[in-house]
Amino acid sequence: MSTINGLPAHVLLVHVVVVLVPLTAVSLIACALWPAARARLIWPTAALAVVVTVLTPVTVAAGEWFQQQLGMPPVIDEHARLGHQMLYFVAPLLVSAVLLVIAHVRQGRGKPTGRVAVALIALVAIAAGGAAAWQTYRVGDSGAHAVWNGVLNR
Repeated sequence: MSTINGLPAHVLLVHVVVVLVPLTAVSLIACALWPAARARLIWPTAALAVVVTVLTPVTVAAGEWFQQQLGMPPVIDEHARLGHQMLYFVAPLLVSAVLLVIAHVRQGRGKPTGRVAVALIALVAIAAGGAAAWQTYRVGDSGAHAVWNGVLNR
């Protein structure tokens, strides 16, 4: 998929990623730190983690196609490099979500996960969420600079 309704797919997909990754990160951290949030939000949060994990390489592939269409201007290189790293930042969101789902299911079956284990999961979720949100900012910022300071000024 290289275009959607005549527009480069990357331009549209990137906006979905920019919204869903931080939303997933915040929801994940809330689920990790607040049992009431976990009870209500763990399943939608886990679904979001799956969506961003699947959508990230799709967005990167669409970006590669778009970069080739633009003639691979060097100003996009940093954005492309950071974008290729994004999967390494969203995959830990999925791992954290899976761990929280396991803890939630165990709780529901009357076999709660120990406090130390839940604290460790929370630390992983906080680190994963913070890192994913930060990388999303870095990729988006480099892309915005590439477009506004580079590609459009050619």
